[in-house]
Amino acid sequence: MNRQTIAIIGGGPSALMLAAMLDGEKYDVHLYEKNAAAGRKFLVAGDGGFNLTHSEDLESFVTRYTPQKFLEQALRTFTNKDLCDWLQHIGIETYTGSSKRIFPVKGVKPIEVLNAFMEQLKTKKINIHTLHEWRGWTVNNAAVFLHKEKDVVVQADKIVFALGGASWKVTGSTGAWLHAFQEKGIKTIPFKASNCTYQVLWPADFIAKHEGQWLKNISVAAGDQIKKGELVVTAYGLEGGAVYALSPLLRKQIQNTGKAAMQIDFKPSFSKESLIQKLSLKTTKSLTQILKNEIKLSDTQIALLKAVIPKETFLNAEQLATNIKSFPVAITGMAPINEAISTVGGIALSEVDDTFQLKQLPGHYVIGEMLDWDAPTGGYLLQGCFSMGALLAKVLNI
Repeated sequence: MNRQTIAIIGGGPSALMLAAMLDGEKYDVHLYEKNAAAGRKFLVAGDGGFNLTHSEDLESFVTRYTPQKFLEQALRTFTNKDLCDWLQHIGIETYTGSSKRIFPVKGVKPIEVLNAFMEQLKTKKINIHTLHEWRGWTVNNAAVFLHKEKDVVVQADKIVFALGGASWKVTGSTGAWLHAFQEKGIKTIPFKASNCTYQVLWPADFIAKHEGQWLKNISVAAGDQIKKGELVVTAYGLEGGAVYALSPLLRKQIQNTGKAAMQIDFKPSFSKESLIQKLSLKTTKSLTQILKNEIKLSDTQIALLKAVIPKETFLNAEQLATNIKSFPVAITGMAPINEAISTVGGIALSEVDDTFQLKQLPGHYVIGEMLDWDAPTGGYLLQGCFSMGALLAKVLNI
């Protein structure tokens, strides 16, 4: 049986999963990576703890993506449980943390996970070509690469693009490929930051003492959306899972008006009425002591309240309770794309069918962060990429 040739362009999570799952009897698989080794962004994603996916039930899991319907088929085809089972199959055991996020068992480093992927590719005799930078197409739609200062033309039966978005340029994700697709007449959308720090103009005295401090066990609200989680106070503003989950809404507000509004509930477990009752108690304790010892606000939360709201508001039980439950945050901007964890934009979703095949270029597919979809941190980004690679492998193996 004559095998078809598949060229996978890119060496990130979606590309590695696709290559690992393709039928080696049916395809001669070649993976092209512009760096000296595949998986650089894979390793960066593991900096500070390799959050592979999330243990959330599938019905809730699929709602975390924007737009939801685009990735639902892929997520149901290759679920978070399927990913854990597959990782176990290649020798990577996982565990679920207290946050319900899923990680490799303690002691297993990101490089070991990447090596397990690469061992799978070696076992399946995947041909890996490093230092090959994709430059575009020939007139016959063959792929053109720059390798050692020379153009290399690759003709394949199927070509899969997994070139990444435009964040973390140090890993090779520059988004420079966008122009080539535009010249081909394929609709693209400018890249924008997602899952990034949001700019807040903090009072100087507050940030001097509390930069880097966490706001834990809170919830945040914007528009009609409420998300629980944690935030970190930075010199630039706020970052963390709670605000990342609101990225699509906040980004839209900033794009439309130049600013966004968000509210923080410092005590989601307390009602406003119970707070007023505690704040109104006749006691020898100071108001700050009540906030700290009875309501259990952190020093940073108390300092933030004091720094932002007027003194007369702070001393009024009802008004202070209102601010504890709905502390207003004025967002004035977003961090630069290169400082973002992920990006949105890239290839418009209308340009691909439900198997990620480009409608204008049969036999050419696009997966991963190249496409215009969004997801919060917490394992959802990686799971989305893994699921896309797995679904495409299933489609091509038929």
